[in-house]
Amino acid sequence: MSIIWTILIGFLAGVIAKLVTPGQNEPSGFILTTLLGIVGAFVATFLGQSLGWYGPNEGAGIIAAIVGAVIVLLVWGGIARRK
Repeated sequence: MSIIWTILIGFLAGVIAKLVTPGQNEPSGFILTTLLGIVGAFVATFLGQSLGWYGPNEGAGIIAAIVGAVIVLLVWGGIARRK
């Protein structure tokens, strides 16, 4: 059940991040939006654990996953514009 929950939270975080981030957002479709949210959750968890906000076995919540997905979108947009 945790895999399904991760996919649902990832999709929700990816959709909200795409709505919040200005400009053209590259990832489109259900799978890429879900992967965007899941990667955003991993980024938020990594940053949170590095800064001491989360313990070793704690993960980021939905808000942090959205922030992480926005960071991924902004980095992805910066890399895409350089090409």
